[in-house]
Amino acid sequence: MDDKSATEVYFPTPRVVAQWPKLDSHVVRVPSGLEFESCYWRPLVLQPLRFIPSEFGLDPHKTRISDLDHNFYARKSEIRRLVEAEGIPHTYICCNFFMSYLLPSIVQPGLKNPPRDKVMIFGDGNVKGVFTKESDVAAFTICAVDDPSTLNKVVHLRPPGNVCSINELVDIWESKIGKKLEKIYVPEEELLKKIKETPYPDNMNLVFIYCAFVKGDQTYFEMESSEGVDGTKLYPHLKYTTISEYLDTLL
Repeated sequence: MDDKSATEVYFPTPRVVAQWPKLDSHVVRVPSGLEFESCYWRPLVLQPLRFIPSEFGLDPHKTRISDLDHNFYARKSEIRRLVEAEGIPHTYICCNFFMSYLLPSIVQPGLKNPPRDKVMIFGDGNVKGVFTKESDVAAFTICAVDDPSTLNKVVHLRPPGNVCSINELVDIWESKIGKKLEKIYVPEEELLKKIKETPYPDNMNLVFIYCAFVKGDQTYFEMESSEGVDGTKLYPHLKYTTISEYLDTLL
């Protein structure tokens, strides 16, 4: 390997490295379970590469629920800070919700299938969230992995047809089953009360619903900025599954 073209990056090693000679090793903080702990990382010399953390979800820097999520997003933000402090080339993929999460129940916590009689509407039901099919997230990620325009950027995914409020999701589902559902509105205050009364981690579905469909943390900001790019504009050739198409599979 040509040393001039190489770069030094850091990979985590098992706990047993504590028994190794500390050759150029140093200690950083990395996430483990629900808490951070110190572990040794050893430097390796490799060709320049792109680090894409398995973060996905929504942008942790954009959330506004830090008092409710048990540091779920704070831990993701901490990893970002470590990556950037080390100068590691990176791309963050923010796909928001996977379609297999919440969408099969039309955002009804506790249900695995879409409702046929009544449905809960959180907040006023007009705040929009985003769903992207897992295989489509993979396709966007593959396009972004060596794209110079995504280097050290956040790739946001808001595919047209996949940005919907709960009211819109219910309308789509009602049109497919040919039936109007009884709507039960859950005000923000009532949802917050339920989140606080429900033990962790059982309350996390409610936290994510509050974050996306009440606070609007997936859609309140502009995607294209000094730090972000719109993945669907970057790769318009990619075909993806829409919410309506996905709901067709649940009939």
